[in-house]
Amino acid sequence: MAQLEPYRDRLKSEGANLVYIAAEKRQGMFKPLEFLAKNPISFPFLFDEDRTVTKTYGVYQRLGVDAINIARPTTFVIDRNGIIRYLYVGSSQYDRAPVDEVLAAVHEANIDESRPKIEGEPR
Repeated sequence: MAQLEPYRDRLKSEGANLVYIAAEKRQGMFKPLEFLAKNPISFPFLFDEDRTVTKTYGVYQRLGVDAINIARPTTFVIDRNGIIRYLYVGSSQYDRAPVDEVLAAVHEANIDESRPKIEGEPR
């Protein structure tokens, strides 16, 4: 969240809609509701309390050196047709997608979506 929040205006101008998803309980150990109250964000925030979303997308980590029952830090850029245009799965809880790569992927997805489709061209 912290790395993309400063780019919210740029992302919105590109037509991007961000959704933050955390594999934790609302009243969890790290007090996420308190954190969000003190540090408001511009985009929707989902608590994946039962880990359904993180398991569905294959980023759930039951046990790791630095994680127990949580998701690996992951960034998806998904276009308007539901196609994943960019995927970054962190190798640790501290490994995040490079911001410049995310911004470039959003821009590219927006360009590809806004150009006219050529007859017979796959999308």
